This record gives sequence, C-alpha cells and structure tokens, in this order.
Amino acid sequence: MRLNYLANAIGLIMIYIGIVVLAPVPVGLYYHETHSILPFLTSALIGIIGGYSLRKFVPDASQVENINDIKKSEALFVVAVSWVLFGILSAIPYMFYGLNFLDSLFEAVSGITTTGATILTHYNYEKAFFFWRSLTQWLGGLGIIVLFIAILPQFAVAGRQMFFAEAPGPTEDKITPRIRNTASALWKIYGAMTILEIVLLKMAGMPLFDAVCNSFSTLAAGGFSPNPQSIMGYHSNLINWIIIFFMFWAGASFILQYRVVVKRNPLLLFKNEEFKVYLTMVCLFSLAIAGVLFLNDKYSLFEAITSGFYQVITITTSTGNASKDFAQWDFTAQVLLFMVMFMGSCSSSAGGGIKMTRWILVFKSLKAELLRILHPNAVINIKIDNCVVPAEVVRQIFVFIYFYFIIFAIGALMITIVEKDVVIGLSGSITALGNIGPGFGVITGPMGSFSSLHSISKAVMTVWMLVGRLEIIPFLVFFQKDFWSIKK
Repeated sequence: MRLNYLANAIGLIMIYIGIVVLAPVPVGLYYHETHSILPFLTSALIGIIGGYSLRKFVPDASQVENINDIKKSEALFVVAVSWVLFGILSAIPYMFYGLNFLDSLFEAVSGITTTGATILTHYNYEKAFFFWRSLTQWLGGLGIIVLFIAILPQFAVAGRQMFFAEAPGPTEDKITPRIRNTASALWKIYGAMTILEIVLLKMAGMPLFDAVCNSFSTLAAGGFSPNPQSIMGYHSNLINWIIIFFMFWAGASFILQYRVVVKRNPLLLFKNEEFKVYLTMVCLFSLAIAGVLFLNDKYSLFEAITSGFYQVITITTSTGNASKDFAQWDFTAQVLLFMVMFMGSCSSSAGGGIKMTRWILVFKSLKAELLRILHPNAVINIKIDNCVVPAEVVRQIFVFIYFYFIIFAIGALMITIVEKDVVIGLSGSITALGNIGPGFGVITGPMGSFSSLHSISKAVMTVWMLVGRLEIIPFLVFFQKDFWSIKK
C-alpha cells in the first residue's frame, strides 16, 4: 500500500466529514440553541484540520493529483479507517452533552452503522442533539463513501474500488457503467423516499421535527427516534403502518427500486428472486408471530397483525425501533423474532444482516450438493434470476457466513462472561453484528438502554457494529500480514 495515496484519500474524506458535522448548527440556531453550536463546530474543526494536515504533511501526499489507480487493498484500508474516523468525529459532539468517551463512541457508531442501540437513559437533550443522532444514521444508511463518490470529482473513477469495499455484497451490482452515476442514482432514490416519508408522517399527525428525524432513521434502517418510547410513543396505528411500509422498502434493493422507477414497471419487483424471498419470509414470520400474539397474548386481530409485521420488518431490515415492547411478549414470539435476527434484508439496501441473496445461494448450493450425490456426473449450475453464479462467488458466500457465525459466537461468549447473562450475550452480539439495535431483556430490550453494560461489553459491541456494517471482509483483511506492507 502506498502511504501517500492513503493519506490523500483519508485526508480528503476527513475534511468532508468535518463539513458534514456542521449540519446540526442551523437546527440549533433555528431552535435558539446557540450553546449547541460549539460541540459540532469543535468536531468539524478537528476533522477539517486533521484531514488537511494528513494531505499536507505526509510525504508526497499533496503531490497525488488523483487516486484513480487506487488498489483494492488500499480501498479496503481507506474505507475501514474512514468509518472509524467517522465514528470518532460523530462522537465528539456527544461528549459536550455529558456523555463519557466510550458512551459517546457507542452512540455514534450505533448511529453511523444504523444499528440503533442506545446508551441514553433520558431524552432531555436539545433538538440539535437528536437531529445529529438521526442524521448520522441517514448518512450511514447508504454509506458516507457512496455519498462522497456521488458528489466529489476526485472519486469519479477511484470510487469503484471504495464503492464495493464499503458494502461488499455477493455480486458487484451496479445500474450504470460509471460507478459515480450509480452512487448518484442511489442517493436520489434514497432522498426522494425520505422526503415522501416526512410528508406522510406529518400528515398523519407527527410533529415535523419528529417526522424528519424518524424518516432519516427509517430509510436508513437505523431506528433512533427523538421519542423516548420510540414509535410506540406516538400511539398511532396509521404512523405504524407508514413506517412499516418505509422500513420494508428500505430493506429492499435500492438498485432494484431504481430500475422500477426508471422503467415505470412495479412488476419488476416480483421478477426479482431475492425480493420475492424477502417478501415471503417477512409475511410468514409476521403472520406466525401475529398468531402467537392473538392466541397467547390476547391481542386483537388487527393489533396482532400490526405488531407482527412491524417487529418482523424492523428486525429483519435491522431498523430496530419498536411499536411494542416485544421483551414482554410470549416466549414463542420472542424465539421467532430471534430467528428473524439472522435473516437480513436484501443486497444493495440500507438494511444489515447476512442478506437474503446469501441465504438463497446457500440453500441452492446445499440442494445442488444433494443432487450431485444422486447424479455424480451431472453438471449443475447455481442460478439466481436465471443467471449462473460463479463457483468463486458461492465459495466466498460460505466463507462469509462461516466467519459471521464465528464472530457472533466470540462476541456472545465475551459479553455473556462479562455480563453473566446468556440472554444479553446472545442478543447483544447479534444485534451489534447484524446492526439490528434492540435485543431481549430489560437492559437490552426495545425500551431499555445499554448504558448499564460493562465497558468491555460496550467496547465489543462497538467493534462488532463496525464489523457488521462493513460486512466483515474489510475487517478480516486487517489480520493478513501482506496487507500491512506500506510503501512511501
């Protein structure tokens, strides 16, 4: 890896993250919260000065005119370091509101990775504070690197490596030949859906500020809300169903959404194999949980269906907000929800988790292996949407899932030992790694707070959130000796 290229790219990203951190300042001024300017101004200056210093003082960094020939290993490094720096710069404002560094970093990383787990024990904070919490999720939903690729000419060509490094999926899917145009198209869809949700929530009776914050969190599959009781605090089934729709939409592929909009053909959704499986699994689990709530928890039929669909969609898309305190539900319903935590949303969506495409390919691969046992000489291709999936891609998916469960198990073991609670260990590890947010129990449940967890547990979950958001691969390459070959 070339040190000057790394310094140039990371420095540029730090400068623009610093500029983004200034976004809550107008909100503070509008609500006459002038003393809330300093937290964000401080973070912005640290980012801008730090980025400028990297590009200025690292040898030959300033002489790199463009980074169009950036290597894959360099792109992985830039993306991973950028997300860590994004988390640190996002955490600085929280420290001005009385949170210690670890709690600030936990809250910030939970925001940028769209996890939605919180350490807040009260909500007596200013508007700028809550705006920043939700904005970090909205920026992290599609990815800060994808945003910069869309708006910065410096990343017009080099952005390809970083685009797929930020959210490595089963395939390198794109909708235009130029990756910058793909990034721009994704952000247009993302922004348009956010505005539409804001309008609908406002019309449904939600205060405008809350509508903005909740829309930022919903489209990002994040979950932060300015209401201490999350979406349950608005006591409106109309609001619940509006958010159900947008959460589900956030869990669908934005690339598929773009094609539907451009071709004006909604039926394209149902020609996509991943979307059909996604829809089917959501409906099956939602109706199963609704049945349990109706029979065992004595919910009305409408409330059972609403709660079932809301909680399944918020978990599988890794949004993580809540219309009900599912920690109080029947044990059977909780077991079903725990299973949903491993489902994941669609590829190229704002949601987290393993992703539906990977599960589809895993089960097709297992079926193919059974057929090969019966017919050893048969040539069996694994296809998705009638396209043959290369064997190398299938192998990478199995490796991904293998490491996913290893990392989950390590996190669960560490948190369980520290907290002396298996429920907190299991749910804490998967909610962090899957960027889901709430777990089970009083402490980590949807109405709880992670603030009382041990510092070690918080640190593990903070790392796991970043690992899950970057889909493991950039994290794993850090353990390769060859990766650390630095050149001037």
